Amino acid sequence: MKTLVVYYSQSGNAQWMAERIASAISADMLRLVPKKAYPEKGFGKYFFGGGSAVIKEAPELEPYQVDLEQYGQVIFVTPVWAGTVTPPLRTFIQTENLAGKRFAFAACSLGGSAEKTFAALRSLLGVTGDVPALWLVEPKKKPKPENEKALEEFCSKL
Repeated sequence: MKTLVVYYSQSGNAQWMAERIASAISADMLRLVPKKAYPEKGFGKYFFGGGSAVIKEAPELEPYQVDLEQYGQVIFVTPVWAGTVTPPLRTFIQTENLAGKRFAFAACSLGGSAEKTFAALRSLLGVTGDVPALWLVEPKKKPKPENEKALEEFCSKL
């Protein structure tokens, strides 16, 4: 079964996670890029990005090429924005046919928790029951040995 890692990353932490996961399990990757970029710093980063997440915006994405028919598993990697999934992932989930796929989730944040983000992903995908999930705090910027162990454990479940 082929696996696709779908991710959105703004500061590089989610991309770091996506690359590590894809490399560990020999998966393909798909980076989502919104047509209108979110501010990367300051007040605008949190106001526009977080606000977009809270109102459940589904922004238009730059074109991408993927044949989802060839994948049996999709892993979503996202930063936590305002306690939920990022809008680009929301767009992908709402526009693509993901029926019959297995899922896994990975999220990164500055702190707090990713439980609401994982719950939002389950809801968007119509998934009930357990889904392998991994949450790390700033893994690219603040590397820790426990992050490596958590990544290994997560990948072993896929």
